[in-house]
Amino acid sequence: MKILNFGSLNIDKVYAVDSIVKGGETIDSLSFAENVGGKGLNQSIAIAKAGGNVYHAGCIGKDGEILLDTLKENGVDISLIKTVDISSGQAIIQVDKTGQNCIILYHGANYAVDKKYIDEVLDNFGADDILILQNEISNIDYIIKQAKEKNMKIFLNPSPINEALEKYDIASLNGIFVNEHEGAYLSGKEEVADILQELSIKYPDLETVLTFGDKGAYYHYKDEQFFVPACKVNAVDTTAAGDTFTGYFIALKQQGKTARECMQIATKASAITVTRKGAAVAIPQAKEVY
Repeated sequence: MKILNFGSLNIDKVYAVDSIVKGGETIDSLSFAENVGGKGLNQSIAIAKAGGNVYHAGCIGKDGEILLDTLKENGVDISLIKTVDISSGQAIIQVDKTGQNCIILYHGANYAVDKKYIDEVLDNFGADDILILQNEISNIDYIIKQAKEKNMKIFLNPSPINEALEKYDIASLNGIFVNEHEGAYLSGKEEVADILQELSIKYPDLETVLTFGDKGAYYHYKDEQFFVPACKVNAVDTTAAGDTFTGYFIALKQQGKTARECMQIATKASAITVTRKGAAVAIPQAKEVY
């Protein structure tokens, strides 16, 4: 059983400033940092650190060497990543002295994922292989359709929420990872119990994981439902908490762990992540978790 993560790859450019720049204004930056990011990249690294065998597919520009290097250094198979004649996805981030930020997101190569490339990637996978998707690349509806025809096990993290979700065949998925806001969007409900119930009615064959920040996470699949409380830690940066959880859950599923084991270990891994600054660099190795 192989894992394919068809996901985003971003270069984050972070500028520390006294205050967020206003229209017509020119200001000095106090510092600059270039980091790797994207929910896809973070989740692939989490899967690999958890001991999973993961292939990453997605598009980068000629400026994307840092993305390839980071994935490779963390044990992710990069043989399916495609370089295109568009700049890699980018996030231009200003962070002021109070911690407030503003972000300009450029999809770039993440939106160059076309059907021909999708078919080429999926030729390498078959029945019961796991596919993990987020909502940060193009043609996800086509990826879901083609993967379903191959009887792959398809899991979606529908973040960020946008109108593209309306095109996705949620009923054909095997599992979904949502926070309370995404769960509310998909279910039309607000309370946790109502969200889980409504999703189980609309999608009776869907394995649902509903994360609830520092409270914990809920699991629901058919007749099985339970809650795993979050570990109490001193959080310093929550950037990759959800991606750590998702990646660990998928890797542990590949290893044959039960749903409860996947939830408990993924919860612990994400708790360790938030005690460290950064995204991919903050994700713990399996030996740190269990």
